[in-house]
Amino acid sequence: MGLNRLKCMLLVSGAMAVGVPGQAQDVNGPGPAIGTEIFVSDDSDENTIVRTAVDLDLRNDGDAKRLGIRIENAWYQPLGQPTEQRQRVFLQVGDRSDGWTWSARVGTDGDDVIGSASVYDDSRFRKEFFIERDIIETPLGLERELYTTFGGAAVDLPVNDRNIFTVLAGLQEFSGENERVHLRANFVHVVKPELGLSVQLRGRYFHSTAPGEFDYFSPRDFGQVLPVVQLRRFIGGWQFLAVGGIGAQRFTGSDWQQANYAELKVEGPARGPWRAAAEVIYTDTPGNNAVQTDNYNYVQGRFSLSRRF
Repeated sequence: MGLNRLKCMLLVSGAMAVGVPGQAQDVNGPGPAIGTEIFVSDDSDENTIVRTAVDLDLRNDGDAKRLGIRIENAWYQPLGQPTEQRQRVFLQVGDRSDGWTWSARVGTDGDDVIGSASVYDDSRFRKEFFIERDIIETPLGLERELYTTFGGAAVDLPVNDRNIFTVLAGLQEFSGENERVHLRANFVHVVKPELGLSVQLRGRYFHSTAPGEFDYFSPRDFGQVLPVVQLRRFIGGWQFLAVGGIGAQRFTGSDWQQANYAELKVEGPARGPWRAAAEVIYTDTPGNNAVQTDNYNYVQGRFSLSRRF
């Protein structure tokens, strides 16, 4: 089966999954759950990634308490080249304790350790610490088994009920010599709380110590400023999120250029045994896989469906 045909089938099945409504009755207490997730991404350089996963959760108790496994199959087609297929397996755990919530997804793709972990607190000045590791999804990354590890911390700095700052600092290490320092800062102003309407100013910067080391996008410096409008509504227990922004970005060797971002997300109600969610993101910010940075664009979709027993 060709990858393009496979993408179409997965998009259709994901859309059908989103249409499954939550049941009226509640499920009392924690219990096992089984689910599936489909991820599809494509960009203007013909880099295509498809991942399908099956989740088994033995301790499903809301969003925080988890104990289970994920079995994942991934198809990589970098730069329109022949598709490479890999199997991945993860242990998934999560819990709450003394005001802190933590989660981890740790596994392997058969060659190295991959996954992610995070912990955050419930205080007014919310703090989060995170780490994630995965293969670099470029031709050289897949051929030479190059990996990247990104760790950091973020903190919320609320001014009042309608204004909040968030700052993040992180360090990303790549196979080889390259290290990348990340700095991000967001300002959020709630315009209409009853409508879920807010305006945001997002800023990000990174610096690479060994730019251009392999074939992933890695300028020495990258900066972006992105004003954003966000609308979040709850209708019949369903959550709907729409985000759109137009800003500017610049990286070493380029002039300032327009930056665009759009996101749509829908998430089903927590009541009942069924849970469904879907999201689509569009951006023209170059990612690791970018080669032609002029007129670059990237789109990804994620669909999930689970049932609790």
